[in-house]
Amino acid sequence: MNAFDLTEDQQDCLQELINVAMGQASDQLARYLDTFVYLKVPSIEQVRAEHLFDSLNEDLAATAIVSQGFFGYEGIRGEALLMYEPQDSHRLADLLGYEAGELTFDEQIIDLSSILTTTFLNVFANQIDNQMSYSAPRLLSGSLGSVNKHLQQQAFNWDLALKVRISYQVTDYSFNCDMVLLIPEEAIINIKTVIDRILAEF
Repeated sequence: MNAFDLTEDQQDCLQELINVAMGQASDQLARYLDTFVYLKVPSIEQVRAEHLFDSLNEDLAATAIVSQGFFGYEGIRGEALLMYEPQDSHRLADLLGYEAGELTFDEQIIDLSSILTTTFLNVFANQIDNQMSYSAPRLLSGSLGSVNKHLQQQAFNWDLALKVRISYQVTDYSFNCDMVLLIPEEAIINIKTVIDRILAEF
């Protein structure tokens, strides 16, 4: 086992933290849109650098991607990607209740992405007695090349990363979007320390 690997107890604890944060983010979105939001079981996987971008390429049936960095205490940080499918991204104005011309498409998609990213990560951080700060959200084109270039510009070591994928489905609007969290190796090692502290309290 290397320093990155999670034990079964650590994996279960992390899964539960993610489930709680995902549930509250979903509830926030449902209240915001006044509709029901369906969630799939999130996937959590360890990805090496040589497979990271291939793994992301499998997710990128997207026309628009919003990326937002997050930074917490104790060295916890990473990058959140919100991905929207072509047929769904153009429903944003109706979905968010904007009048025609009120906001540009870029502003609409960044608005929704910020709600999902910050709600999820704030709840996650609160559960581990942490607090998150965020970089400005950035709209990327829906291509692997643009994501690859953006991630390579970050001050993280992506040799090894934890990839968490969460899917949101807004049933009344037939709208789907995926959140992919990428957490670099050094941040996961720090999260393991926090998880061990939580487990020791039980």
